[in-house]
Amino acid sequence: MNKLKFGIFLAMAFFSISVMAESNYLKEIFSDPEKRWMVRLRAVYLQMDQRSDPIPTLGVPRDAIEIRDIFIPELDISFFFTKHIAAELVLTYPQKQDLHFHNSAIGAFKSGSFKHLPPTLMLQYHFMPDSWFRPYIGGGVNYTFFFDEKIVVPGVTGLRLETGSLGGALQFGFDVKLKKICSCIPDDLFLNADLKKVFIDSKVKNGAGVTISNLNPDPLVIGVGLGYRF
Repeated sequence: MNKLKFGIFLAMAFFSISVMAESNYLKEIFSDPEKRWMVRLRAVYLQMDQRSDPIPTLGVPRDAIEIRDIFIPELDISFFFTKHIAAELVLTYPQKQDLHFHNSAIGAFKSGSFKHLPPTLMLQYHFMPDSWFRPYIGGGVNYTFFFDEKIVVPGVTGLRLETGSLGGALQFGFDVKLKKICSCIPDDLFLNADLKKVFIDSKVKNGAGVTISNLNPDPLVIGVGLGYRF
């Protein structure tokens, strides 16, 4: 009987400790931050994933439509719901990119260009919000607007891209408190490095609105910049 009572006591003690630990953990996750806003300005390199369907009528093989990589500026605005959980809105101004066919029945040629605006909304988890080194992960949605297409292929008229693409986005990055490097730097200024994978699904259509190829550029977005917390 004493062994049974002792076993019950140990089980209850273990359960109580587990509940307390979980409660403290949840309190830590949902504790309020001292400063809720953060703005980051990044220089970003868009490395495009060149994937497209073949166009047999033009002698264009699979993955022969190429969107050229570019550097762009990026402005990100974050709101911290808690010390660990934040939402980030990723913005830039309309970007122009060139479109090339690097293999076809008439050889390689520049087909033209288009503009796009790709706002992205991320939900983030920040692992060490009080440390000088603050890694985070995120996931969210991207909507890319395509417009001002100037796409020309010999023998084909009125080519255009589908107006918009809704897709997912994944993110990993970190902030480094610059005051750790030099005490003369303001406490709320951070160095930021960020990596995102954005999933884009668009279609190339002819003048009759018929899809002639599916286009999946899915850029890897590599960014470095500065952040300010307030």
